[in-house]
Amino acid sequence: MSLILSRRDLNFLLHEWLDVTALTAERRYAEHSRETFDAVLDLAEQIAEREYAPHNRRNDLEEPTFDGATVTVIPEVGKAMRAMAESGLLAGGFDAAVGGMQLPVVVGRAVFAWFQAANIGTSAYSMLTVANAHLLLRHGTPEQIETYVRPMLEGRFTGTMCLSEPQAGSSLSDVTTKAERRDDGTYRLTGSKMWISGGDHELSETIVHLVLARVVGAPAGVKGLSLFVVPKHHVGPGSVVGDRNAVSLAGLNHKMGFRGTTNAVLAFDGATAHLVGAEGQGLAIMFQMMNEARIGVGAGAVALGYTGYLHALAYARDRRQGRPPAGKDPSAPPVPIVRHPDVRRMLLAAKSYAEGGMALVLYAAKLVDEGNELLLDVLTPIVKAWPSQWCLRANDLAIQVHGGYGYTREYPVEQFYRDNRLNPIHEGTDGIQALDLLGRKVTMHGGAGLSALATAIRATITAAPDSLAEHASALDAALARLLEATGAAWSSGDANRALTNATPYLEAAGHIVIAWMWLSQAIAADGKEGAFYDGKRLAARYFFTHELPRVRPWLDLVASGDTLLLDMDDEVL
Repeated sequence: MSLILSRRDLNFLLHEWLDVTALTAERRYAEHSRETFDAVLDLAEQIAEREYAPHNRRNDLEEPTFDGATVTVIPEVGKAMRAMAESGLLAGGFDAAVGGMQLPVVVGRAVFAWFQAANIGTSAYSMLTVANAHLLLRHGTPEQIETYVRPMLEGRFTGTMCLSEPQAGSSLSDVTTKAERRDDGTYRLTGSKMWISGGDHELSETIVHLVLARVVGAPAGVKGLSLFVVPKHHVGPGSVVGDRNAVSLAGLNHKMGFRGTTNAVLAFDGATAHLVGAEGQGLAIMFQMMNEARIGVGAGAVALGYTGYLHALAYARDRRQGRPPAGKDPSAPPVPIVRHPDVRRMLLAAKSYAEGGMALVLYAAKLVDEGNELLLDVLTPIVKAWPSQWCLRANDLAIQVHGGYGYTREYPVEQFYRDNRLNPIHEGTDGIQALDLLGRKVTMHGGAGLSALATAIRATITAAPDSLAEHASALDAALARLLEATGAAWSSGDANRALTNATPYLEAAGHIVIAWMWLSQAIAADGKEGAFYDGKRLAARYFFTHELPRVRPWLDLVASGDTLLLDMDDEVL
């Protein structure tokens, strides 16, 4: 069995639970079948095992270097990226008109999970490139699509997103990078961007930067932001790469994880920039890539938590140490540690987080295929933040299962933890996701987003058989409390007061959503025999008995309207 991901679980989630083959009834996916879906998953697993996993440790130990002129990355990174592009999987979800396979988004998400779990540092370049290409396909001109998108999907170009600045961080209203109009229709862009993943390297012919900047004379705040394509090199007709644009690398950031992904401070010194969409619409357009990246971050967190769980499970089955508490004979042979109840507790918790998180990520991807934007919008902050917290916890537990070996570099679980620790910060901290959920997503359109979520959860509760009635009842009660707490939080009409406890609200909503995922999986496994299905039922039982009870104190705090965090004097800290 692979220690990267469980193909058996992916088969269950895609075919027995989500029934992705039913999507082939749609015209866009009519050329596909279960056989083609399984074939691309086979191919992804093979490339992940052969090209991505072998250099994951080297990626961590030999991070990119910059000599003042050129960034050097270990050669295996480029080789792996070329293998993915040449296989067609990089462009798998795109239209055939631009060289894609027109795979359903949910299948493409499962495919990419193999690369994320095998090597998060190398896969990050492709994640951003695909999101960049999606944005330009939707908002770019035909010329921009021809010039930049096709080469990205062929693996010739890579893409980034450039939002943060040293002085602004996540506060995009404080962006100062400026763009000056030129007579030829281009812009002259000047400023600095920070924390740019994939911001400089020699892995592709050029890098397509999508940059938020303020046109000279535009108003302050986010309404004055516009979006620009700023390639590392000038690109001419036929996507021919020319001279260097005025984009330079000011330095590399050195992180605790994702060390194989360059993370750059970029200087734009009068760079030639091309407007995407209309002036002043930059942030609205950029949200497409931001939301896709947020889901990608959540998916990466799941992948890392999942592979950590599988490594811990394999270790626990192999490692012999100690005897059962009732075992009084010191001459008896030690037992595999998987037989110790506390090790089983840790493994079952990790399983519930990893498999529950994977279900959530794939469910969200299928919502894209179904065009259910309202439910996807309300779930996006949860998809980003819940795995970033709880699949990181799975990695923490994987280290604990390994004992003293867990925090040594001889075993990979310590790297999985360090890699995953970046995800609660990537693409908007978990606190930002909490504000987004309680401040915008559950209140938008008069509460339509929260209503859509509640309707979907209740449909699953209603479908639960008698054997799962206890789980269904517990979920129904938790959902009712979430709705009550939402109303209580906003009862004063004071946004500052409502949002001061947004983080426990996010944690509670996330746990309720994952409990929903587990109830739905348990329904799909109901009546089926075998160790795999027994494992699904056991993980669902664990989540409902050990995890869902956490929800009530979180929501009690939200409903109380407690203003401790508003009222305190920061000088006491």
